[in-house]
Amino acid sequence: MAAKEKLTTAQVGGLAALLIGTLVITNDFTALNVALPAIENAFKVDITTAQWVISGYALVFGVFLVTAGRLADMFGRRRIFFIGMAIFCFFSLIGGLAEDAWVLVGARAAMGIGGAMIWPSLIGMIYGILPEQRAALAGGLLMGVSGIGNGMGPLLGGVFVEYLSWRWIFFINIPVSIIAVATIYFTIPKDRDDEETERIDYPGIVTLSLGLFGLMFMLDIGSDLGWLSPTVISLFGAAVVLLAIFLYIERQWGVDALIPKDIIANREFRAANIIVQMVAAIYFGSLLYLPQFMVKELGFSAAEAGAGLLPVLGMFAVSSFLAAPLYDRLGSKMVITLGLLCLAVGIYILSWLTASTSFLALMPGMVIVGMGLGLFYSSITTAAITSVDENRSSLASAIVFMVQNAGGAVGLGLTTAIVVTATTLSHGIERAFTVNAIVAVVAVFISLLYVAGPLTRENLFPQRRTDENDE
Repeated sequence: MAAKEKLTTAQVGGLAALLIGTLVITNDFTALNVALPAIENAFKVDITTAQWVISGYALVFGVFLVTAGRLADMFGRRRIFFIGMAIFCFFSLIGGLAEDAWVLVGARAAMGIGGAMIWPSLIGMIYGILPEQRAALAGGLLMGVSGIGNGMGPLLGGVFVEYLSWRWIFFINIPVSIIAVATIYFTIPKDRDDEETERIDYPGIVTLSLGLFGLMFMLDIGSDLGWLSPTVISLFGAAVVLLAIFLYIERQWGVDALIPKDIIANREFRAANIIVQMVAAIYFGSLLYLPQFMVKELGFSAAEAGAGLLPVLGMFAVSSFLAAPLYDRLGSKMVITLGLLCLAVGIYILSWLTASTSFLALMPGMVIVGMGLGLFYSSITTAAITSVDENRSSLASAIVFMVQNAGGAVGLGLTTAIVVTATTLSHGIERAFTVNAIVAVVAVFISLLYVAGPLTRENLFPQRRTDENDE
């Protein structure tokens, strides 16, 4: 095996700055989950209104993610990152100062635009700053820090709610973001020339954004209005028409399309996205219903429920860091499949819970699920991004996470539908997690069939292969 190129001081410094930015975004994804009851009380609103503080951000983030990824590849990831971070910080301040529930919802939605610009820009810069042979390290660090951020979110959110105020969940974004921006400004060079020759696919942006908005809004309100209500059916029909028009437009725009043909036709990239979509239900479902079980059945406080997710999110972080050397040694197919097997086993163990299940009894399943998430997400992200041209890396990452959000919304909707039809919360979680385990098993077979990379003796025993070559 060839020796790996050592990282320079500039690369290490730039990587550290990028990972601070990653921490800001991923912490924000989960911090408000435990703050919803406090927000309800502060504004005297019901859970349906308070839920839009989370749903509004996720909706806007998902809608603009692909557009932001394409713009980052076209105009420079560093530049789009700075613009996104300015939007994110400004509306964090507005959210923290909000005196009306709908002002807060609007601020969170605007933060979603900033987050959508930040995320693919960060990922593109992380993969771009490292040599190609260290791509697995990029994925491991990205998902490891994401796991730390996701784990910190509920914990910090719970601490702020109990000892300061839910408003500090917004305020804390500002100083940390300023540090990340300042460090990236001095350590990451410009990655595009000011003169850009590609055209912006405005018709594609409009039709995709409206189509995704209709689809994701439908998924948000479907369980409340009923899946066969006229509003839901109309939204679904409009989304299908708009997305069909988008596909037609993309054929006309060729290389300047929002999603160029070389991305759509990439078999490995398509397979990665199908699997990501299937796994998203497990990720989103466990993060929503495990804390609910802890609060409603085990009597945990908001802070205790946030800390109760640490076996999942902590192991997610640890196994993400371990995934990089495993990826280098075993290849993408084996590590992704191993992660999926852990997810299937872990979520199936969690499906055994009853109303009398203790927190200690939940821990083995949570640890195995966390291990699967870390191995899977770091490896599938690297496999997807390295399957396309380097100039498309931000777009590729945006598509992967858009698919994850959409898959999570669909999966969470189905999981919720299963849970609410059961007689008790524990019985509903048992049914839903059993279905999720079956989906994970199906994903294992798709990984074995379609993810790039053979399962061979050379994968398993690279040292022996090297010794034989030397002889």
